[in-house]
Amino acid sequence: MNDKDWVRRPHEPGRLERLEAYFAGYGFAPHRHDTYAIGCTLAGLHRFNYRKCARHSLPGDTFVLHPDELHDGEAGNEAGFRYRIVYIEPALLQGPLGGQPLPFIDEGVSRDPRLQRAIGSLLQCLDRPLEVLEEEDALYDLAQVMASIAGTKGRRRSVDFRAAERARDYIHEFLTQPVSLDELERVSGRDRWSLSRDFRALFGTSPYRYLTLRRLDQVRRLLLGAISPSEAALIVGFADQSHMSRQFKQAYGLSPGHWLRLIRQS
Repeated sequence: MNDKDWVRRPHEPGRLERLEAYFAGYGFAPHRHDTYAIGCTLAGLHRFNYRKCARHSLPGDTFVLHPDELHDGEAGNEAGFRYRIVYIEPALLQGPLGGQPLPFIDEGVSRDPRLQRAIGSLLQCLDRPLEVLEEEDALYDLAQVMASIAGTKGRRRSVDFRAAERARDYIHEFLTQPVSLDELERVSGRDRWSLSRDFRALFGTSPYRYLTLRRLDQVRRLLLGAISPSEAALIVGFADQSHMSRQFKQAYGLSPGHWLRLIRQS
């Protein structure tokens, strides 16, 4: 951890996780999460490995990381890099998308002005929470722009959105308990392999990864509430602290302790 690094989050977080950060050198290890990570580089050169290629984002560029894609982050020069980012659950885009597979922007970095405007609406001010209608309008615009850029607008495949949604609701209801594909098959009314395929297409990751990431969301809230890592791990359903810590670093590229120090110093 570099002493110059910092992360700033809104004092009143809303439904979307938004933040601004600066890293002087190496930012975070390779990791993947089940949300879109969409942001804009504000200063410096943001370098990251994504889909087996090195990508570079300059001030004014928009970067779009698809759910469950491995990536890292570091400064591309001695000046470091500063950026704003929002993490968006695929489920929040499914209303505007109408149950279509998620749009994929292959290069990871875009200079499309439509995308810059759409993401700018979500990142324009971190000092206040977004109003409900403001957020919903911005998500609608973003979904349409991403679908257009990715070339997926109007394309459809045979997916059962309602069945996948029932499975997702069940995961949320029984988050701290063991969940099996047998149970998801029963509550969704969809055979397990079709359900797994649809879940990935609609929500960006597998049912098990989705369960793990939702548990980690709770872990972060508990850590911010001064609950110890070992207690937090057991509360949300992990086997132990080491299991939780491994999953945490795989998801965020930082250990729980490193993440907590960055947040507390902002």
